Amino acid sequence: MNDKAEALSWRKSSYSNGDGNCVEVADGVPEVVPVRDSKNPGGPALAVPAGAWAAFVTSLRGDGRG
Repeated sequence: MNDKAEALSWRKSSYSNGDGNCVEVADGVPEVVPVRDSKNPGGPALAVPAGAWAAFVTSLRGDGRG
């Protein structure tokens, strides 16, 4: 994924507090959500299955929204 990761459009969470400790995600990749460390954009990226990412985000929100 790293070769392709450089061509993606990455975004930080709107909840990022600016201290540099956050993750970035990229949209537009079928069936997966690419995730990387914002402090190391050239480093490894994870390809998380979209369903697993949705469940993760829902659990963080704690309000049942996806």
